[in-house]
Amino acid sequence: MYFIKKVILLVPISLIAIGCSSLDKTNNATPTPQKPAHSSDTQPQEQLKEMVKEMLHDNQKFVSSHQESYFDVFKNKETPRATVVACADSRFHTHSIDQTPDNDIFFVRNIGNQLATAEGSIEYGVEHLKTPLLMFIGHTACGAVKAASSDFSTLSEPIKSELHHLQLVKKKQVSDDELHANVIQNVHNQVAKAMVKFKDKVKSGEVKIIGAVYDFKNAFGKGHGKLVLVNVNNEKSEDSIKAFKEYILKK
Repeated sequence: MYFIKKVILLVPISLIAIGCSSLDKTNNATPTPQKPAHSSDTQPQEQLKEMVKEMLHDNQKFVSSHQESYFDVFKNKETPRATVVACADSRFHTHSIDQTPDNDIFFVRNIGNQLATAEGSIEYGVEHLKTPLLMFIGHTACGAVKAASSDFSTLSEPIKSELHHLQLVKKKQVSDDELHANVIQNVHNQVAKAMVKFKDKVKSGEVKIIGAVYDFKNAFGKGHGKLVLVNVNNEKSEDSIKAFKEYILKK
């Protein structure tokens, strides 16, 4: 496999470790949520009030726990190691893949974790910030993928224009298994498009393009909240993915 022969890249180890169960050294106990999930029955004004209150409270905790020196390394210039393209879905956030994302991840989000509707932002991360890793992260039960896999003609024009780029096979009814397969296929599609756009950087070894799925439903059977690697520079086989992880994680 040709990617094994490339010069090792500065891939954030937290991203890869999440995809490798053998390195899981965390406590197996289920953590207690710091705040309860809000109910859909809550009145909008109450939701708004509580959300802003929690945001201001959490931000103040962040300010109080971080001294000025914490910001010194990036207050004048950002030097992230990864450009990450993820779905805008509220069920996936950076804390699940990087405990210290500040100045580490250049994050691009849209519906369907796609290249086409965020090409400028992605190009900025790869070409100008020179991140050695470009990663596309899909997720289980993706609403955008489900919509793009069926008839979305009744949706608004702005939403339709974004779903159009996902280019998935459409059916009248999409089963859970078909949705899961399409989530993976969409990640493969985005990696393939990026491989064309950044082919010179990939060929030179300056950039590695990885596709992954964040699995909060345990559809892969590897654990709830697992980041599962499914594609590395268009290599999709289990053996290829396993070899890549072993290469990255070996001491």
